[in-house]
Amino acid sequence: MMESKLKAAEKDLAKFSSELEANKKEQIDNAQLDPDNVEAGLAKLVLTIIELIRRLLEKEAIKRMKNDSLSPEEIERMGCTFFKLKKRLEELKKEFGLEDEELNLNLGPLGDLM
Repeated sequence: MMESKLKAAEKDLAKFSSELEANKKEQIDNAQLDPDNVEAGLAKLVLTIIELIRRLLEKEAIKRMKNDSLSPEEIERMGCTFFKLKKRLEELKKEFGLEDEELNLNLGPLGDLM
């Protein structure tokens, strides 16, 4: 019985190891090591982080609105802020030639970030 458990564990470990190697190779293939693309890569990373934070803040704002913990003035101010931020993000994506899909990080086995 112990031997069959060890064989099953070996198979699982071998499968995990091969998936890890495939993912590592894919990440290396996707890496853009061209010095001319450093600015675009950095912009992509920064805009991804900003988009993630914007989405989290919007969800929190909606939750607070549903709980009636914001005044009408606060709701108006937050709405304007989120609108301006989204508009500016669109401008920056256009400036760096990025699409929405590109602002999503693949976290390997965990799936996509957003």
